[in-house]
Amino acid sequence: MGSVGIEKIDAPLLAKMFLAGAKNLDAKKEWINELNVFPVPDGDTGTNMSMTILSAAKEVGALEKKDMKSVAKAISSGSLRGARGNSGVILSQLFRGFTKVIAHYGYIDTVILAEACDKAVETAYKAVMKPKEGTILTVARGAADKAIDMVDETDDLTVFVKAVIDEAERILKKTPDMLPVLKQAGVVDSGGQGLVVVLQGAYDALMGKEIDYGSFEKEKGGSAEFVKISPETEVQIKFGYCTEFIIVLDKPLDDREVAEYKAFLTSIGDSIVVVADDEIVKTHVHTNDPGLAIQEALRHGSLSRIKIDNMREEHQERLIKDAEKLAAQQLEEETEKTAAPTKEMGFISVSAGAGLSEIFSGLGVDVIIEGGQTMNPSTDDILNAIGRVPAKNIFVLPNNKNIILAANQAAELSEEKKVYVIPTKTIPQGITALINFMPELSAQENAGHMTDELSNVKSGQITYAVRDTVIDDKEIKQNDFMGIGDAGILSVGPDMEGTLLSMVEQLVDEDSGIISLYYGDGVTEDEAQALAAKLAEKYGDLEVEVNDGGQPIYYYILSVE
Repeated sequence: MGSVGIEKIDAPLLAKMFLAGAKNLDAKKEWINELNVFPVPDGDTGTNMSMTILSAAKEVGALEKKDMKSVAKAISSGSLRGARGNSGVILSQLFRGFTKVIAHYGYIDTVILAEACDKAVETAYKAVMKPKEGTILTVARGAADKAIDMVDETDDLTVFVKAVIDEAERILKKTPDMLPVLKQAGVVDSGGQGLVVVLQGAYDALMGKEIDYGSFEKEKGGSAEFVKISPETEVQIKFGYCTEFIIVLDKPLDDREVAEYKAFLTSIGDSIVVVADDEIVKTHVHTNDPGLAIQEALRHGSLSRIKIDNMREEHQERLIKDAEKLAAQQLEEETEKTAAPTKEMGFISVSAGAGLSEIFSGLGVDVIIEGGQTMNPSTDDILNAIGRVPAKNIFVLPNNKNIILAANQAAELSEEKKVYVIPTKTIPQGITALINFMPELSAQENAGHMTDELSNVKSGQITYAVRDTVIDDKEIKQNDFMGIGDAGILSVGPDMEGTLLSMVEQLVDEDSGIISLYYGDGVTEDEAQALAAKLAEKYGDLEVEVNDGGQPIYYYILSVE
């Protein structure tokens, strides 16, 4: 049954509203993906926003005590670290601003809610260097402005929130009039639609709609599992001591040794979580004899952070943390120590494809993050990579315009190392940046120099269209090949070779000296060499290079310099 006349939202209700918003977004992510203007097979606004909010939802769902401060922290921290893609980063910044306000109160009324919405928008706009209207930012601002107007209209949050969502939907419908590219493609802004979906889910929970929150109370991550133990199971506890510690390894354990260690723990207890890497092993076990677990662990190295709780006495301590989160946090903490800065400057690059990753490694990249077009890495992924680079100054190459904001967010969150994000939007730009690194310059000088050099390379990519649309007055049919340049679609056609040649023609000018071709997964070397021969024949004065990139989705990535 729906509630009427709600004047206050307490922390448990806020948590439910947030989780309901997350569930609604996750359920509709594929629909939101299809709203992407470019009809490329990697359209992922819905996926990025969903993964961002689910990262926060897991933290909210794992809270035992839900007061406003802890709920606010879980929403902010979880979304900031889990943020993927530009839409996900902007969503996380909206949550960051919103929670800054609510964390100071024991409940939320219309006045506090309006203030929080206003702060959310202010924070998100600051995070984007060149805010564009007709996007999620515009929808959020319209909602916040309505919230401020509604403060004088009503104290009833059910009326208030409904009016705010109605306004968000009204602004969303107007986004095609603000961005011509949306109008031409016949869609509303996908990020704005994602925000509206979150708000609609939250409103359902406010109105008392029954929502299944179970997925946020039991999550799987990696090979381990975290389980919320109910009071019923607490009474009949088979193993009485919750035992946790970290083994700082003398030497890395191989797969057989890890399996034997887990088998031993299984023989003396249950609820086992073992998260291992080359440096440390995080261990959790419920047992009646913690000494046996400690004795076995000491065979492999020294112990730290030993924690033993008597579960029969402490009935409230009953939540094993999400194993994925444990692993990420532990790796971050330990790698910060093990990867103590040993050199002045280091590099992180995002890459998709074995060949491209090999090229980046050969150019001196310390840590490669698998991802790119098909899966944007999160802020936390980039933070973990920063922890693994043994350098005081670190350059991050996102190599995709949809990863730059997450990289900037990671740079802000990095406390011990100075991080420079070089705004590389394509793989060729990333390669150009590395080639132009000069060891004799300072980190700051290099950051400026590498960024300046990006303008000297033109990039192109060949992929296929997933639907019919019109962009930049080009009519595109499903399964057409598209040549995408740095600023938009350059060529379209049913023939891949013709589409690529047409694109290259628009990229080459009198200053061009070299064409570099990176062929992807699904293209053979012979096919790439044959295409390179045609380019060499057509542009006799230019050198043509062929490289195995191995990237998915994009048949060819190329650069003209």
